Amino acid sequence: MKIILNSKDLIKRINHIKNLGFVPTMGSIHEGHLSLIKKSVTNCNKTLVSIFINPKQFNKKKDFINYPKKINTDLSILKKSKVDYVFIPKIKDIYSYKRFRKIKLNKKDKILCAKHRKGHFEGVLDVMDRLTKLVNPKKIFMGKKDFQQFILVKNYIKKKYNINVIGCPIIRDINNVALSSRNFLLNKKELLISSQIVNNLLAFKNKFRKSKNINHLLRIKKIELQNKYEIKIEYLENRKIHNFKKINYINKSNIFIAYYIKQVRLIDNL
Repeated sequence: MKIILNSKDLIKRINHIKNLGFVPTMGSIHEGHLSLIKKSVTNCNKTLVSIFINPKQFNKKKDFINYPKKINTDLSILKKSKVDYVFIPKIKDIYSYKRFRKIKLNKKDKILCAKHRKGHFEGVLDVMDRLTKLVNPKKIFMGKKDFQQFILVKNYIKKKYNINVIGCPIIRDINNVALSSRNFLLNKKELLISSQIVNNLLAFKNKFRKSKNINHLLRIKKIELQNKYEIKIEYLENRKIHNFKKINYINKSNIFIAYYIKQVRLIDNL
């Protein structure tokens, strides 16, 4: 496993690779990341993982500062996972040039996380554009836990670079909590609360699978969950998975949720 610390070295080392798989991360590697790496190793000749905590996708400076950083542990895990290259750039490597035009979301995309985190996805698309241009992979592998992010990145990268972004299933722990780097910020009690919320919603979805008024029931469920677990829920909505249209019945749709346990923001789709 070769560790690459700047963009010049990156280009020199990977320029000759025809079938390169790319797994972009912000570190704090967990089993979810490893599932993406496994997919890349299986489908590509070489695999590159990036570790870059992107400051432009955080709405709050405190959130950026507090984001978990475990670089030595990450490298130890990645070394065992058949990764060929790990790219750990500095901010100046990624943001070496200014854009002539700012990336803007379409009005129809300003829902769910985009509605509540102003500028977040613009920052995600910006950094993914820059990373894709540097790495020039054959395929990019991303998880579906951040489903809105996956769809936005997939469409943007396909249109601009004609590179496929492959979506991989959500990996959950034994209590059904979706694996996330932010989980490292939770204590055992808070992780238990998260599992209870997820399992509550899974039971809800199963119970009301034939309902024709699911979003009304979700508004009631939102109040119930907030009161029961003393959490703040940003959104709890049922939407189509191919176009994010809000619908009142369960049919090729997921229940999307974003909530705070104390200061930690978690998202999921079920």
